[in-house]
Amino acid sequence: MNILFRGGAVATETETKIADLLVMGDKIVSVGTDLPVSDAKIVDCSGLILLPGGVEPHAHFSLPMFDTISSDNHFTGHRAAAFGGTTTVMDFTSQFPGSSLQQAIDLSRSQAAQMAAVDYSFHVNVTDFSEDVASEIAGLPSQGLTTLKVFTAYNDRLRISDEEISKVLNITRENGMLVMIHIEDGDEIDRLVARAVSDGYTDPIWHARTRPAHGEAIAGRRAIGIAESSKAKLYVVHVTTAELLNEITSARKRGVHVMGETCPQYLFFTQEDLLRPDGANWVCSPPLRTVEDNDALWKGLSDGNIQTVGTDHCPFFADGATAIEYDGQQLAIPGKELGKSDFTLIPNGVPAIEHRMSLLWTFGVSAGKLSMQRFVELTAGNPARIFGLYPRKGTLLPGSDADIVLWDPRLKRTISVTSSHMRTDHDLWEGVEVEGYPLQVYLRGHLLVDRGKWLGKAGFGQFLHRQTNSQIM
Repeated sequence: MNILFRGGAVATETETKIADLLVMGDKIVSVGTDLPVSDAKIVDCSGLILLPGGVEPHAHFSLPMFDTISSDNHFTGHRAAAFGGTTTVMDFTSQFPGSSLQQAIDLSRSQAAQMAAVDYSFHVNVTDFSEDVASEIAGLPSQGLTTLKVFTAYNDRLRISDEEISKVLNITRENGMLVMIHIEDGDEIDRLVARAVSDGYTDPIWHARTRPAHGEAIAGRRAIGIAESSKAKLYVVHVTTAELLNEITSARKRGVHVMGETCPQYLFFTQEDLLRPDGANWVCSPPLRTVEDNDALWKGLSDGNIQTVGTDHCPFFADGATAIEYDGQQLAIPGKELGKSDFTLIPNGVPAIEHRMSLLWTFGVSAGKLSMQRFVELTAGNPARIFGLYPRKGTLLPGSDADIVLWDPRLKRTISVTSSHMRTDHDLWEGVEVEGYPLQVYLRGHLLVDRGKWLGKAGFGQFLHRQTNSQIM
């Protein structure tokens, strides 16, 4: 179907202008004024903003952890993303101990293919490095997989050594790939956790107190130094502290190819939230920090020293012993209650994928902290450029996929677990009012969400073959 979006404010990374936008099939073919209307359905966009579909760089679906699994799968998580204005989602596939990267990739792709409701790709976690794994990495771009992730924490589970990280960085530099890194000080965490448990400190707050902010900065300085020596690209996921942000900013000033991502939870909440009666719901890794860190991260978003906002979406039930109704069925999945007497057993993660764009609009654009162009950069353009999807995704240009969000800047919504679409039994932003929300959401010219009604389907989402040599933003 050909569609003419008439008279809306078309927003890109560089400008916002009143224009018509013509879609033919699954592509945008023209943006301008007084475009021809023959054989096209006309959508009146007066008073609305046309945004590029959001690009989510960081989510976890059906992630195994502590004898349970994160509660959103590729269908429910994708659908929730679409309701919030996101049409492309990047998840992670994680290497099993002693196995190849390819085994993990094949499993993830087979699971996602039948359920995907929006377009998608994967980052590949390298958790058990070997010479065989090293030989696999160079072949991943031929499969459209151009990003790896490594960890400086989760000793004996996910972490690889600094020497191995250096080897991974060298391989990716030679092959035009990008390394993402989870930065915390794994050794210090292990020492502090052992001491806390020995002393009988088991409440959720101790998850944060055993993962101090300075550890993130120390590990960050070390990781950035390795990348600098390797002359490789590095993308730091979920930056939480002013200290780590300062390390990234300083490195960028001296020409290191390092970029930073933060998440909504690190902009709004602090470790004091872990003192709530339901504090386990706020347990995520890295942990929440301070108001001062919140403020520093907002500034980093505004001044360009943080390049993207992902969500690290990884929801777990607050009370997996009590069933909820979801899609007309009773559902219960073990969750945060697993650690009710031991913070080390609380599944780490929070639900956020549906709220990313509305929160950034309300508390960023409307509050004067972000321009509309910066909003588009953070939510769509930058992640598309960094992860090899631009200009197919992340913008509204002739030749781009017709991933279009009709955004009503006046539409108010009160966030609630009862009205959101994430498959969980709680919402960290319960009762928060946002102003600015999608009226319609299109993926490749197909209407997925229409005024709160879901029109998409499982299996419609396509795997995205991403390009190498990601742009440094």
